[in-house]
Amino acid sequence: MGEMKPLDTALPALQALLGERLVTTEADRSLHGQNETYYPVTPPDAVAYPDSTEEVSAILRLCNRHGVPVTAYGAASSLEGQHLAVEGGISLDMSRMSGVLAVNSEDLNAVVQPGITRKRLNEELRATGLFFPVDPGADASIGGMAATRASGTTAVRYGTMRENILALEAVMADGTVIRTGSRARKSSTGYDLTHLLVGSEGTLGIISELTLRLQGIPEAVSAATCRFPSVEDAVNCVILTIQSGLPMARIELLDEMMVRGFNRYSQADLPEEPHLFLEFHGSPAAVAEQSDAFGEIAAEFGADGWKTADTTEKRNALWEMRHKAHYASAAFGKGGHIWPTDVCVPISHLAEAVLQAQRDARRLGLTATIVGHVGDGNFHAGLSVDPGDADAMAHAEEFTQALAETALRLGGTVSGEHGIGLGKQKFMGAEHGAALAYMRAIKAGFDPNNILNPGKLLPPGNREVSDGS
Repeated sequence: MGEMKPLDTALPALQALLGERLVTTEADRSLHGQNETYYPVTPPDAVAYPDSTEEVSAILRLCNRHGVPVTAYGAASSLEGQHLAVEGGISLDMSRMSGVLAVNSEDLNAVVQPGITRKRLNEELRATGLFFPVDPGADASIGGMAATRASGTTAVRYGTMRENILALEAVMADGTVIRTGSRARKSSTGYDLTHLLVGSEGTLGIISELTLRLQGIPEAVSAATCRFPSVEDAVNCVILTIQSGLPMARIELLDEMMVRGFNRYSQADLPEEPHLFLEFHGSPAAVAEQSDAFGEIAAEFGADGWKTADTTEKRNALWEMRHKAHYASAAFGKGGHIWPTDVCVPISHLAEAVLQAQRDARRLGLTATIVGHVGDGNFHAGLSVDPGDADAMAHAEEFTQALAETALRLGGTVSGEHGIGLGKQKFMGAEHGAALAYMRAIKAGFDPNNILNPGKLLPPGNREVSDGS
């Protein structure tokens, strides 16, 4: 007989609690073990579908008692394997908890459950004249976006998930339900547990409710594209635009390889030169003024081929293409596999970081696209890889290491958006130094039995803080 797993002892109680919403079929487990990148399929031992905070609490209480790992699962769009149950146990699928609980239009906020996706949330909000601005591209769940501190194309104007969450309800490892923050716009009371949980990748608690900041739908929106003689010209145009204080809603860089990918994948028919994709929000007069001011800056850097997308249909088509960058990059590789990575650097060092990334890709013989939310110094590299080719995978690993070192050397971070998950744990010590021990101590305090998404975010190490001796 095989060795008994912790789940085996908890299974009868979990089945009594959830009935048919605790699933152990191979098909469902395999589905929850898949991911968007190069990680192998990693099935959990079972999938749980809670309906309420009370059920999440009961599940965690049982799992904590029996030592069963619990990994939260949203839309599975994360790029560093955050949702993979690498130590088995329960995949906690939050898709049934997907309601909008309240919209407080006068206060510009909404209370939602974690399983609702960003597109559906904005569909529900449309009649109110409000919208939730964070747009990572994928139709991610709001809970997953909070857990990974997502951002996206609009972060340059509206901020990341960190700036757009006022309050949370979360279930701790032992089943305790806590509330953090409030509907007030600011507070100076106690430790900021809201923003400790935001970005914790499900390692400190399970988010079961969120209070989100909303924005008014802009009176006028206009988008445009233009191309540049070189990546350096495009990036330097971005730097001057941001330093000039122009309130861009979106400003996205595509290098020539990314443009080629769009031409292949989306039949875009763009000249294969570096491009910027832009969007302006405001009153009609403000949008026109912003567009003119950007045009003057862009002309200094040799911009050409200005095209506007001022109808809803044209804008949607433009951003739909941009949001398919992951798949357009994957189209270069054998079997459609991609090794995605990202960094974020101070805006003044953006050109240096992007150019170094291109040099490293050429040196290693990699097919790489570069695309990014460059208005806040964040860019992504998509490496086309064959997981069965050991040399190609080693080169991709070397590229990722070099890019991380570049970002840290320039005063940046090894991930502005994708998070840590499995893939970037090895860089945590280099970025955070002695602070890493305090992160481990927080994890030990919140989750002493290490059941919440074990094997993620923090590299293995002592969970006690040194006394400095």
